Amino acid sequence: MSGNSADGTVPVEVVLVKAGRTKIRYPAGLLADDGTRLVVRAPWAGDGVRDFGFVRFEPGDVFTEYYWRDRWYAVKEVRAASGDVKGWYCDVTRPAVRRGDELVVEDLDLDLWRSADGTDVRRLDEDEFAASGLAKTDPAAAAAAGAALDELEALARGDGFAALLA
Repeated sequence: MSGNSADGTVPVEVVLVKAGRTKIRYPAGLLADDGTRLVVRAPWAGDGVRDFGFVRFEPGDVFTEYYWRDRWYAVKEVRAASGDVKGWYCDVTRPAVRRGDELVVEDLDLDLWRSADGTDVRRLDEDEFAASGLAKTDPAAAAAAGAALDELEALARGDGFAALLA
């Protein structure tokens, strides 16, 4: 799926920032923006295959990404080229900011994965988060990030994000 108006979406560029630097930029199509939640769709933006051991992101995968202006996370539904849901990859972030045709999100290192069948829920990168020093430099943000990861895990072990993403 491309991020152009020909497919019924408004083109935007997702900008993922980490530690003050742009980590990745990629085109997406804005599907919805209700003032609080933004939904975009984009093809896998990585180079080639990224094998995490528990899931592979690869060319042809499509991500429907949910961002909030008032929540400290993003939830990304991952579908294979076949249309089958692989699962949900969640990033703990500062609340999203839309600036014109850019959607800017600051990654805070914590992540969570939930498989399509719900049998695999795992917290990721807690060591990177601890090493980031955020707890010392911005204790309030670190506390919000930890609470966001806990909330995501509870959602993932519960209804599988159905109510959150509806």
